[in-house]
Amino acid sequence: MTTLSQQQCTPCHSDADALTTAQIRPLLSQIPRWQLTEDEGIYRLQRRYDFNNFIQAIAFTNRIAELAEQYNHHPSLLTEWGRVTVTWWTHSIDGLHQNDFIMAAKTDQAYD
Repeated sequence: MTTLSQQQCTPCHSDADALTTAQIRPLLSQIPRWQLTEDEGIYRLQRRYDFNNFIQAIAFTNRIAELAEQYNHHPSLLTEWGRVTVTWWTHSIDGLHQNDFIMAAKTDQAYD
């Protein structure tokens, strides 16, 4: 079985449907450290990563920025002293797409 982190993102067009909660559940079980959140009626994936200092947090932020550029899929990043909060969702569909789960798994891989 191919893990999420091994999969490639596919183009997502604005006419694509956001995933339903029934579709989200099995994907979420593959990234157990992530939380499903809802903000302004939009489901999002969010995880906080902890670091020993600001330099490590900035370095991780830069790794995620490079990853986002590579796959042309960009998260919300909040960088603070000792932590980075990453939030994935697909802006064009105002919800979650499989790409968000793939990128969450790739973010975990970049941290590990």
